[in-house]
Amino acid sequence: MTTNGHAAGRGDLVRASVLGLLGTRGPSSRADIARILGVSPATVTQTTKELLARRLVTELESVPSAGGRPARLLGLDRAAGYAIGAKVTADHIAIVGVDLDGTVRSSESVPFDPTPRDALDVLCAALADAVSRQEGNLLGVGIGIPGAVDSQASGIVDAPTIGWQRAAVGPRLRDRLGVPVLVDNDVNTLAAAESVYGIGRRHDSYIVVTIGRGVGCGIVQHGLVVRGAHGGAGEIGHVPVTEDGPTCGCGNVGCLEAYVGEPGLVDEARRRGAIASDGSLADLSRAAADGVEQALAVYAQAGRLLGRALSGVVHTLDPECVVLMGEGMGDWRHWEAGFESSFRRHLMPTRRDVRCISEPWTEDQWAVGAASLVLATPFDAVAGGEQGELVRARLQSANEAVS
Repeated sequence: MTTNGHAAGRGDLVRASVLGLLGTRGPSSRADIARILGVSPATVTQTTKELLARRLVTELESVPSAGGRPARLLGLDRAAGYAIGAKVTADHIAIVGVDLDGTVRSSESVPFDPTPRDALDVLCAALADAVSRQEGNLLGVGIGIPGAVDSQASGIVDAPTIGWQRAAVGPRLRDRLGVPVLVDNDVNTLAAAESVYGIGRRHDSYIVVTIGRGVGCGIVQHGLVVRGAHGGAGEIGHVPVTEDGPTCGCGNVGCLEAYVGEPGLVDEARRRGAIASDGSLADLSRAAADGVEQALAVYAQAGRLLGRALSGVVHTLDPECVVLMGEGMGDWRHWEAGFESSFRRHLMPTRRDVRCISEPWTEDQWAVGAASLVLATPFDAVAGGEQGELVRARLQSANEAVS
């Protein structure tokens, strides 16, 4: 669960876990919830009582039990609220509407150029249009940005890759939309989504690593997304792997991202003759799929470098597991052999059994992660600062209105 430097109470985490479980597994009995989450039946009974009272959960049909009276199934009350999530990129904005149970109710992609002076006005207009076309109890808007965000609550952004410095994304959107807005690094949003709807149901400490145009890392420790002093924790793409090497987008040389991010892969493929001098990542992908030796060598080298770098991250953070995500997962089969051997070889013997999970990728996942910043907030008493309080107030007021 994402917080701003404070540990969430166990009750908050259990509530979020119950909602995430019901959202991903569907209707479940109280006994199944207790067993899967590893908490006591009494805790589940009390937690679900609170969720029923708040009309976040509803009781459904009964099912036969092993003994005694039939068990009642619980399901999420999707009408309780929804969020809008947006992922900002260098050429478009991915926007989704997501119900409380994680169901995507709408999805669109809007062309976007972040470089003009009026880029924030364009972003505000796109989100205002999305809000106007939705129905129901909008809890808030979550924004994922490829850069550092000082805090979710304030939403001041430094994102060199799209040319933004001290951009007042949060304040501008709140003024225009009139709803709570939470802003965070895009990889942190994926970690937040995993915390509620994914691997976080089973693990308290893990890292989410994304490969695509760049390389990012979301860090979850004891159920909290670790953001660092300035909101920039997890920039593993800028770990130096050589003393010289290619120039990275950050301005330094020899960074991991300069080798294994999309521009680095394309440059290396051109150098090896795997693709033409004007070839693209799509050309490299096709060449690898066709078994072109030079193309496969590009991915194998990238896999080895990523594996070696991640072994150092594992030694530093000691996660229970590593989740691999991002646009690059479509070609993961070409990375995997080089990655797996290098990753395991560079781990200490006591760490070599750490789980490494690769997840399939869709464009919606970035924006769903952004929406999760909002959807997780009602079940964490301190998340989101003042904006989190406003989200919780909107949910509570809607519940009171139907009581």
